[in-house]
Amino acid sequence: MLKKQFMDYLPEELLEMGIKPKFRIKQLYQWIYRKYTDEFEKMQNILNLLREKLSKEFMINPFELINHEISSDETEKFLFKLIDGRTVETVLIKMKENKYTVCVSTQVGCKVGCAFCLTAKGGFVRNLSAGEIVGQVWWMKKFKNFDENKALNVVYMGMGEPLDNYNNLIKAIKIISHPDGMNISTRRQTVSTSGIAPKIKKLGEENLGVNLAISLHAVDDETREKLIPMNKAYNIKSVIDAIKEFPIDKRKKVMFEYLVIKNVNDDINAAKKLVKLLNGIPSKVNLIYFNPYPGTDFKRPDEESMKKFQDYLINKGIMCTIRKSKGMDISAACGQLREKKLKEKNG
Repeated sequence: MLKKQFMDYLPEELLEMGIKPKFRIKQLYQWIYRKYTDEFEKMQNILNLLREKLSKEFMINPFELINHEISSDETEKFLFKLIDGRTVETVLIKMKENKYTVCVSTQVGCKVGCAFCLTAKGGFVRNLSAGEIVGQVWWMKKFKNFDENKALNVVYMGMGEPLDNYNNLIKAIKIISHPDGMNISTRRQTVSTSGIAPKIKKLGEENLGVNLAISLHAVDDETREKLIPMNKAYNIKSVIDAIKEFPIDKRKKVMFEYLVIKNVNDDINAAKKLVKLLNGIPSKVNLIYFNPYPGTDFKRPDEESMKKFQDYLINKGIMCTIRKSKGMDISAACGQLREKKLKEKNG
């Protein structure tokens, strides 16, 4: 019998499954999410009979680490094998003052098919379960032996389109923020989407308190359709309209990710159009250098055009940063580590 994944379930679901009383579930959550325990047998204050039952029915750790790369800037990239043998990537980024961001995958592969994205080259395989999403954050805390109260920033921006795996994403957000578990506030969690407009609206209606990041990458539909085919279904206007309805904390801004590709979307005209598009939205624009990978025709922009683009936005009153490329000396582009391992496996 295939065991269920414990991390797939919220406390109320475990209660409905017959794990009682309530305080036992709280104890289980604390053993797993605070003490990083991955064996029920080690949970001393849980009755033997219940430990045996849980061991037969559930597994805790859904991953096997098969590759781990560390960059000179201390960015760490992990490739995990799932129960069905599929692989998925997670990235741990060290920020200033010993703060960390976990970049979490939500799918094996991706349906969106962005022209610049290596993950898309392998096509879509399947959604990750809620537990497989939660497990990536848990694994980082366990692997680094972080204090149970250490709050990480969680960004759903790895492999896959988070809003295409909507129900499992929402459940994962709730489990990760649960006060009996890792207790990582939803204010520290950011959902990054390529722009499924109806799902942005739906996410806003959930009012979870999460941050929103939009992978925009272009300022006109013609260019965006070439980069993100999904733009044909949800054009820029529909995405912007959905964002305007999204509940944003007054202290926060909507993050617009703008991957800059040489001679594609890096000129001042694009910067001017971007300013018009974002009018009326509390925005922060994050300019990202395109990271070339083997087989791509796209090129990394030069520093001068990046700086000009940034300066124009700042002069127009829009907060704008240039993301410092992380992990350039390891398999930097999302999906690259997985692709490399697949090629090795296939000879």
